[in-house]
Amino acid sequence: MSIQLYNTMSRKKEEFKPIVPGHVGIYVCGPTVYGPPHLGHAKSYISFDVLVKHFRTRGYKVRYVQNITDVGHLTDDADAGEDKIQKQAKIDRVHPYEIVDRWMFQYFRDMETLKINHPNFYVRATQHIGEQIEAIEKLIEKGYAYEVNGNVYYDIHKFSCYGKLSGRTLEDQKESGRIETRSDKRDPRDFALWKKAEPNHVLFWNSPWGTGYPGWHIECSVMSMKYLGETIDIHGGGLENSFPHHECEIAQAESLTGKPFVNYWVHHNMVTVDGVKMGKSLGNFKTCAELLSRHSPEALRAFILSTHYRSPANYTEEAIIAAATGLNRLSALYSGMSAIVGASSADSGTVLPEIQEMCLKADKAIGEAIDDDLDTPGAIALIYNFVTDVNRISSAKSLSPASASEVLKIITIWGNDVLGIIPMHKSTSESHDIAPIMDLLLEIRKEMKISKRFDISDKIRDRAKEAGIIIEDTKEGVRWRKA
Repeated sequence: MSIQLYNTMSRKKEEFKPIVPGHVGIYVCGPTVYGPPHLGHAKSYISFDVLVKHFRTRGYKVRYVQNITDVGHLTDDADAGEDKIQKQAKIDRVHPYEIVDRWMFQYFRDMETLKINHPNFYVRATQHIGEQIEAIEKLIEKGYAYEVNGNVYYDIHKFSCYGKLSGRTLEDQKESGRIETRSDKRDPRDFALWKKAEPNHVLFWNSPWGTGYPGWHIECSVMSMKYLGETIDIHGGGLENSFPHHECEIAQAESLTGKPFVNYWVHHNMVTVDGVKMGKSLGNFKTCAELLSRHSPEALRAFILSTHYRSPANYTEEAIIAAATGLNRLSALYSGMSAIVGASSADSGTVLPEIQEMCLKADKAIGEAIDDDLDTPGAIALIYNFVTDVNRISSAKSLSPASASEVLKIITIWGNDVLGIIPMHKSTSESHDIAPIMDLLLEIRKEMKISKRFDISDKIRDRAKEAGIIIEDTKEGVRWRKA
């Protein structure tokens, strides 16, 4: 079965056909690094992590590029408001690049803990200012953009297909009430390619139009085409970014090249809390660090992947705990099969015919589920069914190391290598055995700090480190993790 992906542009599932046979180019919108990574980020990057890993399992050579937005993303997600990073820097009274570095590296750490492989490389907007200026100059030369008082805007009336991804016509956009009138735009729906830097703006560069900084949308068009070509196989991101961000990317890129910008638009849905989108601006977000202090990475991955990527995932603590509980049987089977294989002698025996048939069927069915538009809930259900079937046979017959090895291959490839839901070095329950003790230890440490007994507080931290437990004091509170 070929890989099928739901294409937001065509609004249907399509067979994936790469531009270059055997190769896949994927660009995914990365975070704007002005605050801690949260569960919404986890859903996005876990989903694309599985997609990339699955492509590689199917034999594709993948170039996966992800951007880091470190300038230009304004607080209203359009052309008004303050740069999100600069705003946070003012609150914290630090330089904007301190905000960028702090949260960028926190993002890297949290993604690694969540067993997400890094892309082939990250690209930062501030490292591509020259390319963005060149692209804007070409858009002006071609008549798609215009400059007014140091600002450069894209003229949406010059791109007749504007709105084709989101399905929003220009009239719909006018009636939505989202557009904020600006006196220097020809049409209030025109979007910024370059913004004039106000006197108090810290992040700015010289340009043909004066000092300023790039708009949010131009960075992704420029960087994705630089590293993946003028037409890209797959562009991924959140559904909420289909308008205006991805719509603007299309207009810019296709105006520059005259070619289709992206062949497959893959959008994931949001994480909700009581039916409301989780996000920093709403103050209802749960940080990855906070959740990882209470739950295993595998439990969080299982929670995310138990909902299809195109459906909203509603956060509750109970849902994550239920996901973790469901992994116990899988972890137990993995440990049991590993023990059988590890105890094997030179004679590993033969594979039971029923085990052989079961493994072949499971391998085919799980792979086809993920082939079918990344049906991770279906794949997880099939893995659980496989666990049940293996346990049924192993309770009646002793499995040889050869049989156990075949079972291990299935749950390792799909449960670990692709889905990442099996703790490979410890069981889920083992990872939480010390949680009550650590809660008590952190409470004592807190009391010592209040009492200004910093010597004891530091001693608790240092001795915990010697025992393989890292205690970290962060703005979000104290957390611990195993080294």
